[in-house]
Amino acid sequence: MADGGRRTDTRRSGLKESADTAGPVRWTRWPGLVAGPALGAAALTAVVGLVVALAAFGNLTDFGTNQQFVRHVLAMDTTFRDPDLMWRAVTSARLQNAVYVGIIAWEVSAAAVLLRAVWLWCAALRGGSAGQARAASSVGLVMVLLLFGLGFLAIGGEWFAMWQSEQWNGLDAAARNTLLAAAALVLVHLPSAAGPDRPGTPDRPGIPEEPAAAGQPGSATG
Repeated sequence: MADGGRRTDTRRSGLKESADTAGPVRWTRWPGLVAGPALGAAALTAVVGLVVALAAFGNLTDFGTNQQFVRHVLAMDTTFRDPDLMWRAVTSARLQNAVYVGIIAWEVSAAAVLLRAVWLWCAALRGGSAGQARAASSVGLVMVLLLFGLGFLAIGGEWFAMWQSEQWNGLDAAARNTLLAAAALVLVHLPSAAGPDRPGTPDRPGIPEEPAAAGQPGSATG
């Protein structure tokens, strides 16, 4: 009976050890998922990249709609037409089109950088380094901030007095995109967004290799 009790305890101990180790093993393929900020940084980078990519796609496939928007904003023809401000207006069609094409090219570039960053985040979440993902996200998000913050809010909104126009006013959309990119940039640079810095093994990246357990003594026989 004593020998049977020891065998039962050994089996129960083995089951308990298997249950305790089942959780971490389940995450070995995606060790970075344990760190919430890393997953959040990847997701928010993907959202911003998708928004910019769709904006660029819309401008390319429906070129004329936002072309009119850019022309009216630069011409300042729907503002209060204050003589003290109208000298800022750009009425040359060539310059207006050049600005619009430049905006589209900037959007395409920013979207490409951000989508590349998403791919790098996916690699980082599987146990790789988050340094390249963070750098790519930073470049792409800063490009978005410059486009919507500097380009639309500062230059379009203030210099060309877009805030005075009821018909051609893109300040709300620009503010949303600016805040979204800024939030993503903050999350990307949180210290824990890089994921856990843990040594890994070739078959289980990100999970430290445990030392070999000491040999179990054999059970006594009656």
